[in-house]
Order: sequence, then structure tokens, then C-alpha cells
Amino acid sequence: MKKLKFYAIGFIPGLLIVFFILNKKGASCSGYLPNSRVIAETLSKEFTYSDNFKNEMYTYRIDEKFIKDSIITKGKVDFDRSHAQKKPCPDYLLTYPEKNPRYEITFEKCEESVTLNSLKKLK
Repeated sequence: MKKLKFYAIGFIPGLLIVFFILNKKGASCSGYLPNSRVIAETLSKEFTYSDNFKNEMYTYRIDEKFIKDSIITKGKVDFDRSHAQKKPCPDYLLTYPEKNPRYEITFEKCEESVTLNSLKKLK
């Protein structure tokens, strides 16, 4: 029992110190989740738009900046309706925003580029 007390006396303050140091530096574990990885990889590639996607952007009056900065960056990948293991280019379905989605995008993520295929307004 005495060893457990000594362990707790050192472990708990050490845990708090590490927590505050990592919190100040802005470290988080969110970048390791599958949704975050797919979005980060998507944003790092060159974007190409299908003709259908361009027409839908024009219809809904959405520009490329809104697509990249809001819909893709803050969207949620629906892995149940995506084909993440498809070779050579997996295709994904992304909804935005996460709660009460208003937009749905389908895209293919290849080695060098991302092709945005369709844009749907849900509500």
C-alpha cells in the first residue's frame, strides 16, 4: 500500500504537468483519426472538378473557397457509404456540417489529385 501512495504522489502531478504543457502547445489527438487523415490528405492534393460538380456549384452559388475552407475542412466523411479500400482511387462521401448536414459531396482521392464528382444540397 505504501508503494501505491508513492506512485500516486509522483504520477498525478506528472500527469497534470504534461497535460498543461501539451495543452499550451496546442497538441491534440484529433489528427490521427480516420476522418481527419482523409481530410488532411484531400486538402494537400490538387483539386479537379467534374462538369457535373461545376454546374452544381453554379446552381447553388458556391465558390471554390467555400468548398475548401468550410465544406471539406469541417465536413465529416461517411465511411459506411464510402469505398475507402477501392484501388487505385478510393471514393468518399462527405457531409457538411457534421450535425444536421446541408451539403453532401462525393470525391475520388487519387495519388496526385482529388476529383470532386457531385455536390448535393440536402435541405
